[in-house]
Amino acid sequence: MKIAITGATGFVGSHLVTRLTSEGHEVVCTARRGLNDVDQLTAAFAGCKAVAHCAGINREIGDQTYGHVHVEGTRNTVEAAKNAGVEKIVLMSFLRARPNCGSPYHESKWEAEEIVRDSGLDYTVIKAGIVYGRGDHMLDHLSHALHTFPAFALVGLKEKSIRPLAIEDLMHVMRAAVVDRRMKRQTIALVGPEEIYLSEAVRRVAEVVGKRPLMFPFPVVCHQVMAYVFERFMKVPLTSRAQIRILSEGVVEPGSPVVPVPYDLVPTRRFTVEQIRNGLPQARPFCVGDLRWCS
Repeated sequence: MKIAITGATGFVGSHLVTRLTSEGHEVVCTARRGLNDVDQLTAAFAGCKAVAHCAGINREIGDQTYGHVHVEGTRNTVEAAKNAGVEKIVLMSFLRARPNCGSPYHESKWEAEEIVRDSGLDYTVIKAGIVYGRGDHMLDHLSHALHTFPAFALVGLKEKSIRPLAIEDLMHVMRAAVVDRRMKRQTIALVGPEEIYLSEAVRRVAEVVGKRPLMFPFPVVCHQVMAYVFERFMKVPLTSRAQIRILSEGVVEPGSPVVPVPYDLVPTRRFTVEQIRNGLPQARPFCVGDLRWCS
């Protein structure tokens, strides 16, 4: 089966490429910047039965804005898919995406969902929570932070819960939607099976990397200021303002109505030592090479 994947070099997209190619499917890879040209996308999608739209950002740089990538990029992807005769589109969205909430990230993800739902194509919208695994931002930056700083500032004066979702469980669902055409014209929420506080997630990762950081509550507004600085000076920010908003709300319940996930696709992998170890990058602290002006 021929399948197109947008954002194929990103965390989720690259895992989906690996999963589908290992099963013998023909995969067409499209990078995020390739979403600008409808004609180019149409040509790329020719002969594809489905498109997995995984392209996305969690901070804005130059012309790579939430509106440009999430909204216009999705609109172009849908138009190209229809032009090419694609039968199904699967959108990777965010659990708490919703309109009129004051967050450009959340609102742009919601607009992308609406474009897909109104496309006339068969679709599955996957509203995923915090996803972890090899190559992610969560374990990558958290482990590097633990190797760099003796303390960890928790987001907000009152902790909120998260339900970490293993990339393997997400791939199981995405494959079912793309290849088996399941969850037709449905919007589903996808979170991990275990609800924990961020401090517990940090403690588990710290245990695996052999660290014992001092953890303390820190006001959200102070995190937002730090995230602004990280966005300006780091290639991949330690945290972004969108991520701080996400953690300050908690990542447990969807921000809009969804239908239940089929019972055989419900995530089962807990945030265990083994899962964490499998997803950790090479141990190292942050260094000057992580700054934007360093090659």
